[in-house]
Amino acid sequence: MSQVPITAAPPPVVARPPGRGGDMRAALTGYAFSAPYLILFLVFLALPILASLILSFTDFSLGDLTAPLGAPFIGLQNYAKLFSDDKFRQAALNTAYFTVVGLLATLVLGLIAALGLNRALGRLRSVFRVGYYLPTVTSIVAIAVIWRFLLDPNFGLINGALKQIGVSGPNWLGNPTLAMPCIIAMAVWRNLGNVMVLFLAGLQGIPEDVYEAARIDGATPWRELLRITLPMLRPTVLFVAVITSIGYLQLFEEPFIMTQGGPLNKTLSVSMYMYQEGFSYFHLGYASSIGYVLFVVIAAVTALQFRLLRND
Repeated sequence: MSQVPITAAPPPVVARPPGRGGDMRAALTGYAFSAPYLILFLVFLALPILASLILSFTDFSLGDLTAPLGAPFIGLQNYAKLFSDDKFRQAALNTAYFTVVGLLATLVLGLIAALGLNRALGRLRSVFRVGYYLPTVTSIVAIAVIWRFLLDPNFGLINGALKQIGVSGPNWLGNPTLAMPCIIAMAVWRNLGNVMVLFLAGLQGIPEDVYEAARIDGATPWRELLRITLPMLRPTVLFVAVITSIGYLQLFEEPFIMTQGGPLNKTLSVSMYMYQEGFSYFHLGYASSIGYVLFVVIAAVTALQFRLLRND
């Protein structure tokens, strides 16, 4: 009987970590692929942001374009001037009014629309989604021009419809009391679809078993909304509130096209005032300080929203 020769098993192959040369090659490859974006970011974003920060501490104006390094350094005078500038205070109040009222209206109406689409309409749900979302992807310039025509006191469709029932419509955009509410209404209408889609995604992520258990315990639809829907939508509410408030605090196109900041500066926003100072009057240093104050306000509002709405 022949015996099978016993051979020793080969030693296990131990994978060695790549050497420093391999790590260096991998890092260089990554930097090479990201280099186009990094270059564009530095040239068109990072450097202008840094330059505007430096400008905010100078009295840079149109005459300094030929010798920008010779602009007089004035420290914090631009920032101190802001708080004594009546026009800036009016712009800040207008922006705060627009943001608070517009944000609340957008959140409430967007949630109502999402709840309706999530629970009803059947096969027509997709049609209504598209209808709500279309204004979001439409050019804001085109929307503002159309709304300006609708609100025209002489030839507008709204006043024309009111005239048919014997009501004399007001000068919507020429009235200091009505101008900003009209702009808020347009902004809410335009952003409603985007907010609705985000809320709808959050609603569809809530397990149906939770609602079924609540109904077995006798919960009413109102208690389901307060005790289940809103608490479980908290991350979505936070995200929607942050992105919407950031956009509203940068209000510019709507008053620029519809009212030019009037009447009596009642629709002048901080961004529009910054544009006027920088590109109409060429007070570039002062305009830069306005931009950085707006940046600090946006950061503070965002931090406050995270503090109030985040899940502990």
